[in-house]
Amino acid sequence: MSTPVSFQLSQADAATLPRLIKQGHASARRLSRARVLLLAHQGLSPEAVAAAVLVSRATVYNVWARYRADGLDAALSERPRSGQPRKVTPRVEAAITQLACSQAPDGAGRWSVRLLREQLIVLGHELSEEAVRLVLKKVSSSPGSAASGASGR
Repeated sequence: MSTPVSFQLSQADAATLPRLIKQGHASARRLSRARVLLLAHQGLSPEAVAAAVLVSRATVYNVWARYRADGLDAALSERPRSGQPRKVTPRVEAAITQLACSQAPDGAGRWSVRLLREQLIVLGHELSEEAVRLVLKKVSSSPGSAASGASGR
């Protein structure tokens, strides 16, 4: 077992957390973090807190560090996640829709998903055929319909 680590909440935070937990209306992660803080404040070791709340010891230490650095709200809240930016932006969706509704190129009776993709690449938008198909589906376009201006072939 490791040496006990001293962790104390402010009086206001120590009074707020039991109410938050009792209400139970917050997200499961927020409630778990609240339990981590409250159990640590009661003197439990990081290992005991992790076992009681069913989180890793790293989570316990991370919640404590965020509480000490930025306060209660930061410790309980999710940090923004970067994630990968969208490839199909509203501007690209508009370009696909505009192309699909325009006159088909010479030699083609209507726009196909493949033809749309090729034209989008010429315009500087690197997308897969599936991404183009999903945009057409999203805007209630029926690629097989002659009225839509785009064909799945």
